[in-house]
Amino acid sequence: MIKKAVLILCAGICVAGGCKPKNETNTPENAAVSGTSLDGDTSYALGVAIASRFKDMVDEFDCDYEALTLGFREYLEDKETKVTPDQAIALVMEAQKNMYKEKEAAFFLENGKKAGIQTTQSGLQYEVVAEGTGAKPGAADTVLVHYEGKLLDGTVFDSSYSRGEPMEFPLQGIIPGWTEGLQLMGVGSKYRLFIPFELGYGNQGAGNVIPPYSTLIFEVELLDIIKG
Repeated sequence: MIKKAVLILCAGICVAGGCKPKNETNTPENAAVSGTSLDGDTSYALGVAIASRFKDMVDEFDCDYEALTLGFREYLEDKETKVTPDQAIALVMEAQKNMYKEKEAAFFLENGKKAGIQTTQSGLQYEVVAEGTGAKPGAADTVLVHYEGKLLDGTVFDSSYSRGEPMEFPLQGIIPGWTEGLQLMGVGSKYRLFIPFELGYGNQGAGNVIPPYSTLIFEVELLDIIKG
């Protein structure tokens, strides 16, 4: 994911590495300011190293590579860029948000057409794997559940099953998609929840495990209700 820290780091690597405009002379004074001067081959290698680190993030977008490299070069050459770094970061983050919203909308549109998938007013989708006959929890209750959470690409980011121990969660202290979804379930039920990022971890994600703007898929088994 392209975040502010990543963009700053990308520019910082080049500045710290001594990348300079071709018309800048190698005097002792500017060498002391710019750092170690690199020859052509090493400068090229630095470019490859930077690109390899950030290629996956850039490839998320259908980029105009000519414009991308122009902005990169003009910033490093201390030219007046069309946007400030803060404006650039905001524009990229907005583009990233729109891209993920489009992908998520397409997923939920197709997913909602499948047999057994139900969609709530909030946009939460769910599938009943097994319907229990027990009581349903209220918003103030704590629940005992077994669960497994995945990203759209199938990556499992958390699983009580793998730990071999169910977990307790207060419904008022979890993501909105869980708060809503668990209240639909009776004890003994097992549901598959499809949670839009707005009902999950939003534009922040969760640590290094769940990226920003992530659609979440949970299989949740409601084992018990602990009254609030």
